[in-house]
Amino acid sequence: MALELKIPAVGESITEVEIGQWLKKEGDAVAVDEPLVELVTDKATLELPSPAQGRLTKILIPSGQAKVGDVVALLEEGAAAVTSPPVQPAPASVPSQGAAGVTEAKVMPSAERLAAQTGIQAATLPGTGPGGRVLKEDVQRAAAAAAPATPSPMPQPYSPPSPVVGKGERRDDVVPMTPLRRRIAERLLSAKQNTAMLTTFNEADMGIVMDLRKEYGEAFQKKHGLKLGFMSFFVKAVVQALQEIPQLNAEIRGTDIVYHRYYDIGIAVGGGEGLVVPVIRDADRLSMAQIEAVIADFGARVKEKKIKPEELMGGTFTITNGGIYGSLNSTPILNPPQVGILGMHAINERPVAKNGAVVIRPMMNLALSYDHRIVDGREAVTFLKRVKELIENPVRLTLEV
Repeated sequence: MALELKIPAVGESITEVEIGQWLKKEGDAVAVDEPLVELVTDKATLELPSPAQGRLTKILIPSGQAKVGDVVALLEEGAAAVTSPPVQPAPASVPSQGAAGVTEAKVMPSAERLAAQTGIQAATLPGTGPGGRVLKEDVQRAAAAAAPATPSPMPQPYSPPSPVVGKGERRDDVVPMTPLRRRIAERLLSAKQNTAMLTTFNEADMGIVMDLRKEYGEAFQKKHGLKLGFMSFFVKAVVQALQEIPQLNAEIRGTDIVYHRYYDIGIAVGGGEGLVVPVIRDADRLSMAQIEAVIADFGARVKEKKIKPEELMGGTFTITNGGIYGSLNSTPILNPPQVGILGMHAINERPVAKNGAVVIRPMMNLALSYDHRIVDGREAVTFLKRVKELIENPVRLTLEV
């Protein structure tokens, strides 16, 4: 039976998507829920799965724009359609069976595609993703390690990804902005033009938190199956500070100020095509282990383009960590309609004064950008100082003092 593959509703206010890479060719056998094509929206890149087992018979829209509800491909449904599947380019996508008959860790779609291109046996790699899943990064590392064993006599000629302007060594690559990149640009420009943004700074001694991670990190991972990171401490500290200073957990609607009595904390995550901000809902009700689990899940699914548009919507406050890229200081840009964003930075040992003596301590610079229209300097400075106090003495997080 013929089935139509339609563009689904992918989020509030999204009416169009851009057809990205087709992951299957016409005639390929497909399984239920197997990704067929990438859909690029102004919020995220998603994979459209097959609604049934069968064969992809016709691609109607190979590229370009498509509206929600448009038919992009036709499928032939039924087990008979997959009795003679086409030869796959590499066996790495099929999980192998061990001696005891146990299936190895699942290979994620992007890792599977890269493995087919590089000749890496992805199913044999140790997975670093949630549940032992093999990620694209695992395949990249394996390919990099194997590169010296495969000498290349001559460098490959440069092949530009897009039309090239100019000749010789001086050239320009003209690359169209993706819908996600365009949306990011629009929102950042809007935040600069439509808010009275100001940034205040402080620093935090990370010594006690680092000692706690060293002392209890192994036990935490053994019990919860997760690493104890810095972000859960900061989420807890931010929530407690927001409860004490509600001006930072608010937004402007027309001539009204809306104070949120819930705490949905956005966590900025690099997704390759741009920074996205999935939201931890009701962060005040979660334990540190639950927060770490949510963050790990977001990170893995953003890389695999599995994040859902609704998970990027809302949020009452945002935390961004430029320190993972080595940033020492920055002025983070607001994520409207939010009126506050906390920037974390790299931890560096430096001399500081403690109890009348100069000592070397692991210090992190903190930056709070805020909308001065409804947040005064007093509230902003008090908020950031409170976060500093909670991080430097994390027992306060437990006692809520």
